[in-house]
Amino acid sequence: QVQLMESGGGLVQPGGSLRLSCAASGSIFSLNAMGWYRQAPGKQRELVAAITSGDITTYTDSAKGRFTISRDNAKNMVYLQMNSLKSEDTAVYYCNAGSMSPLLRSYRPENYWGQGTQVTVSS
Repeated sequence: QVQLMESGGGLVQPGGSLRLSCAASGSIFSLNAMGWYRQAPGKQRELVAAITSGDITTYTDSAKGRFTISRDNAKNMVYLQMNSLKSEDTAVYYCNAGSMSPLLRSYRPENYWGQGTQVTVSS
């Protein structure tokens, strides 16, 4: 089993920044990647960014240049630094454990999810 817990969400003004954190525990050694997803009201959950244990990353187009995913393998932590936030970034953000081919950079989620953290971008 894998347990994930997100933190760091909140209310921020447009143009502001937030840093999300995800603490992972349990049997994560068989999974080589972690991902951040988000789900806005009335929309499907979408992948925002993912990172392998070797720091290979992938981002959705809307996150490129604004968001940075990183991880600390020693602490089993994954982070999502979000800058230049926009109202359309408002969503519940979820951490996921999965796998990703470093060559194809195609992330495959496993059914390991955190409880989510709310990010609201509003003036």
